[in-house]
Amino acid sequence: MSRFLFVVPPFLGHVNPVLAVADELARHGHEVAWAGDCGVLDRVVLPWTSVYHCETPATSARPPALRGFAALKFLWEQSLIPLATAMLPGVLEAVAEFRPDIVVADQQALAGALAAERLRLPWATSATTSAELTDPLGDLPKVREWLTGLLKELSTANHCPSTVDLRFSPHLVLAFTTTALLGEPARLPDSVCFVGPARVEHDVAPLPWQALDPHRPLVFVSLGTANADAGERFLVETVEALRRRPDLQAVVVDPTGAVLGAPKQVIVRGRVAQLAVLARANVVVCHAGHNTVCEALGHGVPLVVAPIRDDQPIIADQVTSVGAAVRLRFDHARAEHIGSAIDTVLTEPSYRANAQRVQRSFQMAGGAVSAAWELTRLAKSARA
Repeated sequence: MSRFLFVVPPFLGHVNPVLAVADELARHGHEVAWAGDCGVLDRVVLPWTSVYHCETPATSARPPALRGFAALKFLWEQSLIPLATAMLPGVLEAVAEFRPDIVVADQQALAGALAAERLRLPWATSATTSAELTDPLGDLPKVREWLTGLLKELSTANHCPSTVDLRFSPHLVLAFTTTALLGEPARLPDSVCFVGPARVEHDVAPLPWQALDPHRPLVFVSLGTANADAGERFLVETVEALRRRPDLQAVVVDPTGAVLGAPKQVIVRGRVAQLAVLARANVVVCHAGHNTVCEALGHGVPLVVAPIRDDQPIIADQVTSVGAAVRLRFDHARAEHIGSAIDTVLTEPSYRANAQRVQRSFQMAGGAVSAAWELTRLAKSARA
């Protein structure tokens, strides 16, 4: 049996995919531990699992209006680089105490890669979003050079002699998607393995399912956990579009309470059991977050996507390119645009057919089972 240390950032969207992988490893008798923010991890990991706390920096919230390179620059310089530096002592302590055979580092928890390279431990990358796999800076050489410089400075400042790109393990990169959605990238590291989405559901207060009519189309609306403030106007416009369509019913995730006076066919909650809702949904309206898109497609559900920033425009391109979604401009979409997009996805059969095609590729990829198998294979080869 082997020991696996999962190093994750304090972002639930990056923790959720590997929870199922860790559970699968534990089910087969392997030892699993976590390094990250206890405030996040203690809410979702099994209570008997070892959690090593890592400090996180006190950074200012990113202005909702930031887009493009300004948003990317803020993400790396004000969030991910300081996060790596703050987490590294806790990760090193976790490695010293837990003595893992393999470190599994999220692409945004660079402290895991730093520690593994510094201590010459085999490690795997958890690519919980596929954006980096598409070489998004391929046409922006100056921006790519800037980011490469940032990563080199991070390695040097933290006594890591390796020249490896900290975002991509040379041993194994677990990509929680498939080429049916991603497309066929021109170049990828040989270590990339497409395992498809993996997810376990957290305990959330149940919805009043008896209030939903199984014979009426169900719309699920969510902008994820990190976009609540930026998305209030869009949620209000979406609910207005649904108000004008009394033949539809909906579940809307509204963590900030922006939606007031929703019509009776629209259930509004701060949090929901997303997988349970997706099992009944006919269309998803979202921000093109990787987890939400993949979970929708994993249920064969087509989408309306309105990307905001970061990797979301890339994911939106992917899901529209395969014909499983209609794309809207987040800042400009009004009730009439959102409603028209919902109507199109519901009435044009090709959207669901294409979503189901991607769904089949996800099922064949294996998800958590395949990811756990790849990790155990890496552990065996490291011992050989």
